[in-house]
Amino acid sequence: MIFAIILLVLLFISLFGNLTQFVSRMLSFNNGFKPAMTRNIGPKLEECVLEDNDARNKIAVVEVDGIITSHTADPAGNSMVDVIKAQLDRAKEDDRVKAIILKVDSPGGEVMASDQINRVITDFQDKSGKPVICSMGSLAASGGYYISVPCRWIEADQLTLTGSIGVIMEGLNYRGLMDKLGVQPNVYKSGKYKDMLSGMRETNEIPAGEHAMVQGLIDETYATFTNVVYTGRSQAHLKNGNEGRALADNWTSFVDGRVLSGKQALDLGFVDQLGDFDAAVKAAKKIANIGGANLIEYRERYDLSNFLSMFGQSSQSHDIKLDMGMGIPKLQAGALYFLWQAPEN
Repeated sequence: MIFAIILLVLLFISLFGNLTQFVSRMLSFNNGFKPAMTRNIGPKLEECVLEDNDARNKIAVVEVDGIITSHTADPAGNSMVDVIKAQLDRAKEDDRVKAIILKVDSPGGEVMASDQINRVITDFQDKSGKPVICSMGSLAASGGYYISVPCRWIEADQLTLTGSIGVIMEGLNYRGLMDKLGVQPNVYKSGKYKDMLSGMRETNEIPAGEHAMVQGLIDETYATFTNVVYTGRSQAHLKNGNEGRALADNWTSFVDGRVLSGKQALDLGFVDQLGDFDAAVKAAKKIANIGGANLIEYRERYDLSNFLSMFGQSSQSHDIKLDMGMGIPKLQAGALYFLWQAPEN
């Protein structure tokens, strides 16, 4: 009985939320505004006003906070990449949205997820003609910088930690421990490299060319990173002119994984200006050539179906979210990351 009452209450809340959204869209349509397209799949978003300046124009704020990952990030089964793409799609559909502020506070994360977000931002600017201005928080390193670099303008605080341009892959060799415990592995494989990066092998069992092969993968991904930096900053400078910053002549000497302060990044041309979020808003208005603008964001809306789907999720998804929320993340052996890890105390 209690469970049935809870379900009825949740159903009522969901129906009320859907009705409110429907009425809001109808009112917007009657006022001559372009209604948002219906999304049958993917994140369900609702527009929220962060700062009402009594203006027709809008600037949408999109946040990237924490580890960049392609794993499921919410009860609805959407990843960080899904949510960001949905937010930018919504902003592209709204004619009143004139610019985006990408608010980044991240040490980076997975190579694939970082690259997907980078391409989503690039595609958004190319197709919509609306500029994306990056506002860096306390940390925008490695993958956090990778997703920032396609933006038209990059704003950083002088104490922001950024840079850390590089790739990392980790693995453990625990064969010595297995030998002490008397555990003998039995491996059957189709080729000598099929167990590449396995931690169960003796040192003399590792093929001579394996290290070079792995390093080749690292170098290829690193070359992609540096090319993304050069392309993004060069294109931004062509549009910004003398108001922005061009890459310094010796910028390639500082893409060795080192972390930079906002001031150092400015000197090297990795960012355009030193300032806080308010400075990023001013830059967005100037680049978009608008006066006043309301600041908005698109927040995920959950309904009863999302609540019920939580009971069907595997424990693995919850474990991932727990790991990502606790200090230094656990790197998956053999996976590539654009990630800066602060040293443990």
